[in-house]
Amino acid sequence: MAQPAPLSRDAESFLLWMTVERGRSSNTISSYRRDLRKYEEFLSKRRATALSASEDDVESFVRALQATGEAVASTARRLAAVRMLHSYLVAEEVRSDNPSARVEGVRVPAGVPKPLSLPEVESLLSSVVGEDSLALRDRALLEFLYATGARISEACDLNLDDLDLNSRVVRLFGKGSKERVVPFGRTADTHLREYLGVGGREMLAPEYWARQGDREAVFLTNKGRRLNRQKAWNIVRDAGVNAGISQELSPHVLRHSCATHMLEHGADLRIVQEMLGHATISTTQIYTKVSQDRLRSVYREAHPRARG
Repeated sequence: MAQPAPLSRDAESFLLWMTVERGRSSNTISSYRRDLRKYEEFLSKRRATALSASEDDVESFVRALQATGEAVASTARRLAAVRMLHSYLVAEEVRSDNPSARVEGVRVPAGVPKPLSLPEVESLLSSVVGEDSLALRDRALLEFLYATGARISEACDLNLDDLDLNSRVVRLFGKGSKERVVPFGRTADTHLREYLGVGGREMLAPEYWARQGDREAVFLTNKGRRLNRQKAWNIVRDAGVNAGISQELSPHVLRHSCATHMLEHGADLRIVQEMLGHATISTTQIYTKVSQDRLRSVYREAHPRARG
């Protein structure tokens, strides 16, 4: 059986950086390796490499994947790996341009995600080990997302003065910059305090801030920049892999799980609506996938004439 072609030195350098600097798990690195090998094999047939690839090469790669009939989510993941590689090459000044920057993303059909079970949540939240600054940040982020049901953009946009640790509430700015105040529990509070304390965020803060907006950010990258959605998404996904969760995890699944578990434990639907920042109650019902059986059960228990 033929051995797969080795990756280029630049791709291997990227994977090493993801392992050492970003702390990605072996399973995640293996996934990146498979995706990048497929990309480089495709480029080789076009007499190109990651250093010479054009925007047309990247777009053709995506079209070739789509033509095979593979799952849309798989194509989207491969494109994400290609984008991360090219972003790394630009950051390291190996290339001056990013041929994937303007390539249209692969739209994964929207659907109601399956919420995690409570044991899966426990496994996920305990999957990040270590006491270094990145581990403290990742644990705080995971706990925060599950505790508040915040959108990933809301977590990335979070500023220090939005957090009130004494009252355990956070100010979030949702769609249309609509403001809401959301409580969070003792466990999330503990991990946020650990991250914001000695050895956490302060270790990620640079001596000189590149952007004033980064200075106020709660969640920072290892380079002292405000955490963006893609990096936050990767943190959640890697934690899911480390926890052995079979479904591909995203921040949206944590938001969905938060709302679903609250409803299952008796929370009022309108309270959950307010917490999630939904404009209408119908959105919350669809989003949390409340079963008709549960609605009937709540009605029977709550309505004074339901059992007559």
